[in-house]
Amino acid sequence: MASGNGTLFETLVTRCRAGELDAEPVLLISSSPEAPVLQRARRLDVPSVVLERKTFAAGEEFTKTMLNCLRERNADLVCLAGYLKLIPSAVVQAFQHRMLNIHPALLPAFGGKGMYGMRVHEAVIEYGVRISGATVHLVDDEYDHGPVILQRAVFVRQDDTPDSLSQRVHEIEHDLYVDAVRLFADDRVAVQGRRVTILPKRST
Repeated sequence: MASGNGTLFETLVTRCRAGELDAEPVLLISSSPEAPVLQRARRLDVPSVVLERKTFAAGEEFTKTMLNCLRERNADLVCLAGYLKLIPSAVVQAFQHRMLNIHPALLPAFGGKGMYGMRVHEAVIEYGVRISGATVHLVDDEYDHGPVILQRAVFVRQDDTPDSLSQRVHEIEHDLYVDAVRLFADDRVAVQGRRVTILPKRST
């Protein structure tokens, strides 16, 4: 699921098709008909659908349509990659512990409603922290709130701008998300409350 440019979406698709992940991309859901990620999906031959909340008369209809789209494609894992809308509670519950999001900071710092994109890096620099990074976490009913799966850090330099920090964080996000998806594909994630345990690799 994506709302923007879709570089992370493309990375996940290409890594799957290269055999790096034991997974198959089955559907892209976008919240905007203008999102460039839709062009990437067409080029990569991934089925796509646009679900705009404002085009539905009621929230229940929107939720039902989203669930039906995912179930019709037999989706096992839902990956948010720059999807800027809050996921309906019924969808979160249907995919409990099977829905991931990535955030360009070390949660729980610099997260929550309205904290996305360059706003995050501006806040990091404004606050003066020395370390930032990226977080892959499970999705719950709040923005950037679910249990943490993986995190990776980058140092914040004294001469950093929001743009330069964004570029360095972006460089680590792709591999971090691929690593997180691989853990789920290999059935190595156990969740108890807010605690996530990464299980050892199974012997072959």
